[in-house]
Amino acid sequence: MAIVKARRVSLAPLLSVTVPLALSLAWQPLVRNVKFPQIYASLAFSVLAFVATLVLIPRFGPAFVKVGLKGRDLLKKSTDDVPECMGIVAALVYLCALILFIPFPFRAAFVVDPLTSQVNPEYAPHRQLAVYLAALLSLLIATVLGLLDDLFDIRWRHKLPIPLVASVPLLLVYHAEQGNTHVVPPKPLQQLLGTYIDLGPLYYGYMALLSTFTTNSINILAGINGVEVAQTIVISLSIILNDLLFLPWPFTLHLGRFEISGFFGMAMAQERHLFSLYFMVPLLAVSLGFAYHNKYPARVFPGDTLCYFSGMAFAVVGILGHFSKTLLLFFMPQAFNFILSAPQLFGIIPCPRHRVPKLRADGKLDPSIAEIPNPSVLTIVCLRLLKFLGLAKVKIARDRSYAEISNLTILNVILTKTGPIKESTLTRYVIGIQLLSSVVAFAVRYGFASLVYDSDRR
Repeated sequence: MAIVKARRVSLAPLLSVTVPLALSLAWQPLVRNVKFPQIYASLAFSVLAFVATLVLIPRFGPAFVKVGLKGRDLLKKSTDDVPECMGIVAALVYLCALILFIPFPFRAAFVVDPLTSQVNPEYAPHRQLAVYLAALLSLLIATVLGLLDDLFDIRWRHKLPIPLVASVPLLLVYHAEQGNTHVVPPKPLQQLLGTYIDLGPLYYGYMALLSTFTTNSINILAGINGVEVAQTIVISLSIILNDLLFLPWPFTLHLGRFEISGFFGMAMAQERHLFSLYFMVPLLAVSLGFAYHNKYPARVFPGDTLCYFSGMAFAVVGILGHFSKTLLLFFMPQAFNFILSAPQLFGIIPCPRHRVPKLRADGKLDPSIAEIPNPSVLTIVCLRLLKFLGLAKVKIARDRSYAEISNLTILNVILTKTGPIKESTLTRYVIGIQLLSSVVAFAVRYGFASLVYDSDRR
């Protein structure tokens, strides 16, 4: 069977622009007194990671097909093989960029003591390096687990707890750092509950579940060309913008009565958000490179590996950067999709292997349907509730011997509201929802939250 034709990448023009750009970024801290030289190094490695992802994916595609890592696009009439599991290429480029970057933020480890003319280990930032390496270990574990999921096609109910394994290094280093386990109640409840509530071990359970949610939620909202990597791009951009608000800017942005000039917090917050940038900027770069090949019509499929490592990257910065609640605000569409999918994920409603929309003869998409023979009383109640809320198309036989429902994903909900639309249009709807949710997240985080919380509300 033929392999789908790869998108062409013109190497000479690409390198003529990106290599000088990367060298220029790396050279700036050497010739100028810049505020955060490590950010310039991160940007340089990110540019190279973008190029590597863009170039390597079409090179490895035929090799993946040859060993059986291939699939057919269910929403196309074409029967050509599409390289599957290509997210592993982006993941490895991402990990290599993070590893090669290590000497730059931790260059104090190489400082020579002028008295002894030797490297003094007391100068080394052991704590920060341990945190960084723990994050790398979690990302590596998530990548391996994602690859195993791609190879062995683990069922949904079994794959949900898998990211707990990858979160163990994060939780251990968080404990070693003596990270906070308290939460700040809203102002109206502080007289009753106090200024802080210490959750103790429950907070670690929350962080473990956070890593499970961020990893699986992107994977659940999938099935059409470009949608997984588009989520990663929008969320990583949102986190980068949030990080920049905690760093000093060389200018002030005036928006009506509001002024934005960065440095929204103390020095410790600045360090944490710098740490977040170290991971988010390269993630955005490899995601943009991958998106070129995965956009409609897709020439490669990401597999679960892309969702696992990108979701774990978000968990890493949310947990170790101490802004997990802000992170969850950027995941509002994924949270809605996860709650919507819960009846199928937990067996109340049958969950078919593929819940992607259904291709029509005219090339447009309809919601896919799950058939339910002999539905239970609980299933009937759930079906009627979903129909009442307008979240699904539901049919129930009069004798209750049979029922059917549109599969419970945002993709199918959009199709029930819009009617038949093209796959590329559906992807744009999802991207629009993700962007809108980020705008709402910033409004909640920096606007409405101040009405019910004090300044310490991360």
